[in-house]
Amino acid sequence: MNFGNNFSEIMRSIYCFILITTVVCFSCSKDGGYYSKDFHESKFKGSVYEYLRSKPGTFDSLLNVVDRIQLDSILKDSADITFFAPTNQSFRVALENLNNVRKLADRDAENYSGVNYEHLDTLVSYYLTRVALTTDSLTMKEGRTVYDYKFNHAMHAKIFSSNASGFVGGGPKIIEFSDTKDSQFIRDWSTSLTGSVNIETENGIVHVLTPEHVFGFDDFIDRMTYIPPPENLFDLYPFIFSVSREHSSGPDHHESSQYVFDGNPETKFLLGGFGNSEWMQVEFEESQTANAYTLTSANDSPGRDPTDWMLQGSHDGESWTTLDSRNSEEFIDRFQERVFWINNTTAYTFYRLTILRLNDSGTFQLADWSVNYSDIK
Repeated sequence: MNFGNNFSEIMRSIYCFILITTVVCFSCSKDGGYYSKDFHESKFKGSVYEYLRSKPGTFDSLLNVVDRIQLDSILKDSADITFFAPTNQSFRVALENLNNVRKLADRDAENYSGVNYEHLDTLVSYYLTRVALTTDSLTMKEGRTVYDYKFNHAMHAKIFSSNASGFVGGGPKIIEFSDTKDSQFIRDWSTSLTGSVNIETENGIVHVLTPEHVFGFDDFIDRMTYIPPPENLFDLYPFIFSVSREHSSGPDHHESSQYVFDGNPETKFLLGGFGNSEWMQVEFEESQTANAYTLTSANDSPGRDPTDWMLQGSHDGESWTTLDSRNSEEFIDRFQERVFWINNTTAYTFYRLTILRLNDSGTFQLADWSVNYSDIK
């Protein structure tokens, strides 16, 4: 028996065991037994604006808008600011949504260079606050109300830790950044999440929003899709109206046909028992030329909205010319006024709107209908 060799082997085994145990214990004491994905960049040597410029391909759309509304000086020179930065994807999706709605209204596609300056100025300001907000400053359970830099609009920031590797709260810190819509009820808020946080610059903090965020929160489409219609001929010239069938409670009912011609979106014409078609028409005292018309959705029940219809003109109320025909149209909101342009240069005495199909109901409703004219389309 070689005692010396065996003793050496035993000592080597004990040494390895001690070494492994020490490494494992040191690792566990260092990170609590799991890997923390919290990420802290070193301080960027430059302003918030210069940081955004240093990331080509990520913030190009944002910078174009920032430069247009002359927010660049604030991002360069103001101290202790926080910017929740939307990426190119956020702007792309917002613009696609806008142009989808404009297409439904027969309008040309829009780009950010043509979008209303005042609206852009307001919307971009939502993302900029007057205080430096790191995740460490957002530890309150209910989060923190903050105000945008220019217009003092109430926003809200709240932090939570995501899950990772099976550990609840073991992942990176994420900020819920919300437009409060000036409401105390969370259900009314529009919320986005951050993709990365705590990017420190020489004059403030940058948090980057996830690509799923749509620029402008819920306000972008609301602000940009309203297209003022041309002048309403019902307001300019005397006319009489008639319908194929009146409300079952008669012409004095608060939802009778007269309210589809009154220009008030808060009122409506409601008609039960919809069959294959129903029509509404106006007769002017003198012939008028219309090159547009509008329909406004009512206050509730989208299933009652019209989806298929045609607009016709007539000189005598007997022979009709079809001026426009629509199929599978959709109103994306209540009280939504949509403008439809038509290629017409003829003056007609009669205009008739015939509803051919509803969205998903046996009851028809419409807040308003008008025929309109403009020298410029």
